[in-house]
Amino acid sequence: MQWFLNLSTRLKIVCCFSLMFVLIIIVIGTAYLGITAITQSQHELFHDNFMASLCTVEVRSAQNRARAQLLEMMMTSDRTKLQELERDIRERAEDIDQKLKELADGHKNDQGFKADLQELVSVRNAYHKTREEQIGQILEGKVEAASQIGLGQQEERYNKIRDITIKLEQQEVEQAKQLLAQSEQRARKSLFIFFLVGAVAIFISTAMTLIMNKAIAKPLMEISGTAERIAAGELDFNLSSSTRGDEVGLLIQMFRRMAENIKGYAMMTRKIAAGDLSGTVTPQSEKDVMGNALAAMVVSLRKLTSEIVAGVNVLAASSSEIMASTNQVATGATETAAAVSETTSTVEEVKQTSQVASTKARDVAEVAQKAVQVAQAGRRAVEESIAGMGRIQGQVAVIADSIVRLSEQSQTIGEIIATVNDLAEQSNLLAVNAAIEAAKAGEQGKGFGVVAQEVKSLAEQSKEATSQVRAILNDIQKATNAAVLAFW
Repeated sequence: MQWFLNLSTRLKIVCCFSLMFVLIIIVIGTAYLGITAITQSQHELFHDNFMASLCTVEVRSAQNRARAQLLEMMMTSDRTKLQELERDIRERAEDIDQKLKELADGHKNDQGFKADLQELVSVRNAYHKTREEQIGQILEGKVEAASQIGLGQQEERYNKIRDITIKLEQQEVEQAKQLLAQSEQRARKSLFIFFLVGAVAIFISTAMTLIMNKAIAKPLMEISGTAERIAAGELDFNLSSSTRGDEVGLLIQMFRRMAENIKGYAMMTRKIAAGDLSGTVTPQSEKDVMGNALAAMVVSLRKLTSEIVAGVNVLAASSSEIMASTNQVATGATETAAAVSETTSTVEEVKQTSQVASTKARDVAEVAQKAVQVAQAGRRAVEESIAGMGRIQGQVAVIADSIVRLSEQSQTIGEIIATVNDLAEQSNLLAVNAAIEAAKAGEQGKGFGVVAQEVKSLAEQSKEATSQVRAILNDIQKATNAAVLAFW
């Protein structure tokens, strides 16, 4: 059976139809031979028996008619009537001779029939010769003599002719019955052979139909069922393998290979949707659109993920620097507040000292000695104020330098934020492109669409984080600028 399955589909169909054609020819040939045999039997029955029997009947009838006309000649004296009867008798004699010749030609191989026919011809010739003498006597008017000639031996000859013709007729009837029985038997035999050959042809045709159904229709139905399941999105199937060498076997092998590729792509898509980009997609060929698109998408997602990770790292480093700068600014602000408090105290002391000096100046005239002491104390206070103002000036210079450096770092952070913002926009654009590619891939691209949406969401979150950092940085810049303006 395997050799038949390995044949090409065209050769299978040619073999089946050739076998059917041969069976049809056999059935037709059997029917033709049977019909030909029946036709031949009918032909033999008609020409050899029926016609021969008819000839013997016609011979006997013509013989009886000629005898009746001979008796009629004996009873009439009309010369014209006699001539007509004589002519009619002679014509019937010629007709009988022709019939006997036909019987002899039709039964050359039948020795028994031939012997009886020769005896009939011999008796008839003698009867014919005597009848000619009777006709001569009648024409001469010797009717009584002619009547005497017709009696005795001539009567025996006539009866002999009738008996022989009856015997020949019965022989033909018996042969006809035998031929009819043989014809019926041959017809039954031909009908049996015809039905037998037809049954064999039907059996072989049914067997070939079942074999072709098993060899072609059943595998194709299995493939179509599997294709329908794949079209419905079901990938949990197991297509039976085939070692056949025909077109159906090649179709099963190619379809099995295609199904395995689709399963592999689906598993890779499921991994990508779960965030696993470690897998590798190997396209089947340069024309493998899905495989090439999936491989390109994996590469793009890996690159995008790497860029996002790098951006997040940069953002984390920038956030750390911003936090350190903020802490430094807070420390500087604390020191500035302390210096301002000290300056305020010193100014208050100067104010109090000035008030005291003014009071002392008014009383200078009254207490001169105390003026000298107060002047000395004022000088000391002024010296201390000058020293305090110098310290305040140094602290203010340190704060201004810190604020300037903080402004420069704020500009650097702004550039980093711009870079992160550009990276977020590029990630968003790449996510949109990935979503478009996923839509082109159809059902197999749904996993890509989920990944693209997650990337887009992460890009939006990165963009919002950079916006918040930018706002905080702007507030810090405004505060530092205000502090600088306040000191200068």
